Amino acid sequence: MNLSSSPYLKQHEDNPVHWQEWGHSTLEYAKKNDKLILVSVGYATCHWCHVMAAEAFSDKKTADYLNEHFVSIKVDREQRPDLDDYFMNFINRTSGQGGWPLNVVLTPDGKPFFAGTYFPIDNSRGMKPFVEVLARVVEWHSENKGRVTDFEFDQSGRSSGEVVESEIVDQIHKHFDKQFSGFGEQTKFPAHSTMLLLMNIFQKTKDDAAKSMILKTLDVMSAQGLHDHLQGGFYRYCVDRQWQIPHFEKMLYDQAMHLWVYSTAYRLFGRARDKQVVEMIAKSLDETFTDKDGLLYSAHDADTKHVEGDTYVWTKQQLESALDKEELSQLTKKYRITDAGNFEGKNHLVQTSETLVDHKILAKAEEKLLKERKKRPQPFTDKKIVTSWNCLAAVGLLLANRYLDDSSYRARAQKIFDSITERHVSGELIAHSSLEGVVQNVEFLEDRASLLLLTTYLYEDANDKAARGKYSKLIVKFTEGLEKFRAGEGKGWYGNSTSGDFTRIAAQTFDHPIPSATSIVEMALFRADKILGKDETSVSYGDLMNTDFYNILAFYTAGNFHEVKAPKPIGYDVLPVNSVFKVDPQHQDCSDFACHRFESREDLIKSFKDN
Repeated sequence: MNLSSSPYLKQHEDNPVHWQEWGHSTLEYAKKNDKLILVSVGYATCHWCHVMAAEAFSDKKTADYLNEHFVSIKVDREQRPDLDDYFMNFINRTSGQGGWPLNVVLTPDGKPFFAGTYFPIDNSRGMKPFVEVLARVVEWHSENKGRVTDFEFDQSGRSSGEVVESEIVDQIHKHFDKQFSGFGEQTKFPAHSTMLLLMNIFQKTKDDAAKSMILKTLDVMSAQGLHDHLQGGFYRYCVDRQWQIPHFEKMLYDQAMHLWVYSTAYRLFGRARDKQVVEMIAKSLDETFTDKDGLLYSAHDADTKHVEGDTYVWTKQQLESALDKEELSQLTKKYRITDAGNFEGKNHLVQTSETLVDHKILAKAEEKLLKERKKRPQPFTDKKIVTSWNCLAAVGLLLANRYLDDSSYRARAQKIFDSITERHVSGELIAHSSLEGVVQNVEFLEDRASLLLLTTYLYEDANDKAARGKYSKLIVKFTEGLEKFRAGEGKGWYGNSTSGDFTRIAAQTFDHPIPSATSIVEMALFRADKILGKDETSVSYGDLMNTDFYNILAFYTAGNFHEVKAPKPIGYDVLPVNSVFKVDPQHQDCSDFACHRFESREDLIKSFKDN
């Protein structure tokens, strides 16, 4: 464990449990010694993982029982998404609900037969102590040896029925929370892919219902508790329907997708508030996520010294001490501040109104509070560098450059690409992650697909023939490397390569919280084929709300995409968001399964402005 490159595993190295890493030797030891296997999956910024580490996994009685009866294996889900997918699939199919920490018991030969999430150390929260649960599991297995069958991983198909394009907005609207905005009526997660699908549809149809859902959701996410109003960026999700109180964890992949969403929204609607959100995300990435090579860390913990949100919340007295009366007055006009607070006796900043606010004084107050906040103990930062998440963030920065016309964003995206290819690409291998220079040489589809997708965007933005040639060669190289992940003609994709210590499993298709590996690779190939002049394959719509990034691709391949050619680049304030641009001697727009040539650059631009 102390040799691991995983911050999550390092967090458990002082537990009295004799934790091992997943690998051939550990699995063979369990089989040879006829010991049950406990696989405990989590990640470094997981709140309930911390709780269980401090309780059951630090308890001598529990540890002694585990060490006697089990081979205990810790898995970082962010380093081994294949193992996480497999065991999450198991718990969802056997109990109907998963989460982290994910604790799964396997037979000595590796067959899962029991799974649960958090277990307490004693009779609390209406649950049995973990050690009692383990004893019952051991007893059951001793009485039922030989009855445990192999678990077949099941990656469900995309759609059980037809999706009619003209009815997509109406179908999504059924899931829209008409009272508080967003989607669903319980815990509120940002639905990045669904928002992007609606924006692509709005680009073509100008549908009022799509626009309403987009703008209301953008506004509630940026104004309420999901948003860090002082430093920028977004927390993981809100625990309530009203978007008031977040789970205070900050994930890189969420910042990446919020960049996509708010940058695209600014292109479509031109609202200053969306531009400001993008600028604040970029600020957050600069100040809290970026390493010396311009690469981006994975996450920030929800907890500070085992107290969730402690860095971010304020008592009324703390606010009064930090600000003068006029600053406090302006702050309380914008944010809901009370003596009782809204989160465990303290105030998490949630916007109420911006009317009648002196923005100059308010900005000074917010700057003071951020300066004061930075003096506090900060949440743990998982400094692991994940290839796919960095690539998604770089695409988000390129979109910000396109639509906000700020070249600094493109420079940062370029730095990510250059550093990730230098650090994680070696020959034919694209590594999944690294930590402090130690590279994890395990390959996953999501990384190669995301790097290919990023390369297609860099190709479009290249400003000379040599640069375009460089990126087109890399597009070919990264595309060819995908063949090792193909499951066979018409059978989709594998999510993992032949790492040798685990079976190959189907790639994810669920597009939440970020686009799935399957959706990213299909979108990347679609764009690559457009750039390389190949015919792309049409795809069918999948389940709405669940596979909406893939549904963007289905929307594109139904003719709702522009392949634009011109001798010189055309500004992205003119080009549709559903387009790819290529430098070419002619002026041409191919869409709706037909190509239209124009006499001049002005005529081509006019065709977009007229639509």
